[in-house]
Amino acid sequence: MLPLNLTIAVSSLSAHKLRAVLAMLGVFLGALAFTGVQHVSKIMVRQAEIETEKLGPNLYAVLAGSVRFTRGGAMRVNGNARTFVLADAKALMDSVPSVLAGTPFVTSTMAVRGNGNAVNAQILGCWPNYQDIRSFRPDAGRFFTWNEMDARAKVCVLGRKIAQRLFGRPELAVGHKIYMFRASFRVLGVMEEKGRDVSGTDQDEILLMPLTTYMRRASNQRWLSGVYLRLDKDAGLAQVNDAVNAVMRERHRIDPGEKDDFSSMSAADAIKLQRQALDLMTTLGGITSTISFAVGGLGILSIMILVVRSRRVEIGVRRAVGGRRRDIVRQFLFESGLMAAVGGGLGVAVTVLLVLVSCTLAGLPIILDPASLAVTLAGSCLLGVLAGAYPAWQAANIEILDVLKS
Repeated sequence: MLPLNLTIAVSSLSAHKLRAVLAMLGVFLGALAFTGVQHVSKIMVRQAEIETEKLGPNLYAVLAGSVRFTRGGAMRVNGNARTFVLADAKALMDSVPSVLAGTPFVTSTMAVRGNGNAVNAQILGCWPNYQDIRSFRPDAGRFFTWNEMDARAKVCVLGRKIAQRLFGRPELAVGHKIYMFRASFRVLGVMEEKGRDVSGTDQDEILLMPLTTYMRRASNQRWLSGVYLRLDKDAGLAQVNDAVNAVMRERHRIDPGEKDDFSSMSAADAIKLQRQALDLMTTLGGITSTISFAVGGLGILSIMILVVRSRRVEIGVRRAVGGRRRDIVRQFLFESGLMAAVGGGLGVAVTVLLVLVSCTLAGLPIILDPASLAVTLAGSCLLGVLAGAYPAWQAANIEILDVLKS
């Protein structure tokens, strides 16, 4: 029975190719939008988790200014606040429970010259324990020491990409001088390859120097960009948040009801905020896919009504030779379901192809959700059956005598 139904369905759809394609297009776009948005969201969340792991174990950050996430999930820091000072960082390290260590830091972007080349780099002034707190260590040479920080030594450590662009081969940078802030700095080491973290910063494109050197010799500033704290693995984040807020609001004399001039977050908070930012994109994608599915369903309904009208004679003959109403209903439901299944199947296939190609080219984790793909395909088939129900009922109720008279 199925091969016969399939043969009749293919023959019928082939007779109205353009209308069939247009009807399937809506289902195709709906399936593509739904599965595409679902997979983009899952991939971005997983990428955020990977990037968060690069921040360092049990990391907690207190930042000057406010933090927000874009619709694409990237973190943006409004670092215009200049009220965060070194004394604040030390107070947090001394007063907040479960803090094992901390490193104040300050960042800016600056042109760096070396070996006849010039690049723009993110300059980061920090303490020597930055490499331990962020689990980010030199691959060649060494990191600067506490003695060099106390002496405000003009030394630095390069991210791998910066060293590559300036000296051709990263390991060749060690021992050479680079120039910025109208001064020369000796390169002590080149950091290991790290990639981007959850804030969107490519850690291979940063230049690290002693915090004292940056704040006194380079920029002559008092304020910080923030402080990274390493927490005990059993630290309660709620208690840490409360303690950080209490210390910072007291030190900055922020009255009740006034907005904070700082932000704080853990790795878990960063992932949570990023997921919230992606929720809007997922919602919009769901609305778009729903509209596309509705358009596809209406398209299938329209074409099936036309098909029933154009096949009245065929239906009458089938009824006259003993065809049952349920056979007629089954045939037209099969045809409408087939159209929707083809459209949904193509949408699912294109999603899989785009995920594989895009993630490979962009270096993102490849995630395929079989459940989402199966639900989309099943939903497409169900949509086709529902859209074909009325035309199938019309076909089953065509009177044989009316057909013969016509």
